[in-house]
Amino acid sequence: MSTAIAQPSPDKIQILAHEQYDAPEVLSPASVAPDPMAQFRAWFTAVSQQGVVHEPEAMTVCTSTPDGVPSARVVLLKQADARGFVFYTNYTSRKSRELAANPRAALAFYWREVHKQVRVVGRAERVTRAESEQYFHSRPRGSQIGAWASRQSTVVEDGEVQARAKKLEERFGEGEVPLPEFWGGWRIVPDEVEFWLGKPSRLHDRVRYTRVEGSPDDAPKWKVERLAP
Repeated sequence: MSTAIAQPSPDKIQILAHEQYDAPEVLSPASVAPDPMAQFRAWFTAVSQQGVVHEPEAMTVCTSTPDGVPSARVVLLKQADARGFVFYTNYTSRKSRELAANPRAALAFYWREVHKQVRVVGRAERVTRAESEQYFHSRPRGSQIGAWASRQSTVVEDGEVQARAKKLEERFGEGEVPLPEFWGGWRIVPDEVEFWLGKPSRLHDRVRYTRVEGSPDDAPKWKVERLAP
């Protein structure tokens, strides 16, 4: 369904209406798993198997500078386990610099086709070098070389990155492409996870997990509450 818009003036777009959400499931503190990562795995597995959401692993990552200037971008989730949510990037990129200076982040998954969202707030930590090595060498060779070629978030000239990639292809030849020192993974360790289920008339179901203060990372305890839509 297309979005109904109006353009009352050349410099203004106005959204007129939106298709109603109407998820068939019920979401409540009584219906969810006691642990948010278990609940996320259940939702993500179901969405992936249904095949109606393109790139369900796509997530918005929000970071900010120490003085509160935010930035957001969409990246791909590469792992979710009991420790948190993992993605990989250049450690000199804007998001990495902001995470190093202010190690807090928010994530958002939006699965429009099934009327679901997941929102995460937590602290950021680098994954181990061994974890980054394992993932890096599972990537296509072109992506490995691309990681070396791109000085992410810096200003470049047209064709500069491609020329650098070509030189790197010649440099590495048929040998193994090593993991760059400036590239690896970030893990967002959740302190808050919210699950959102779209319902008619904007009366959505929202369930929030909040980590109990002082509970250990290896066995966190969670407070589960319903939020008003």
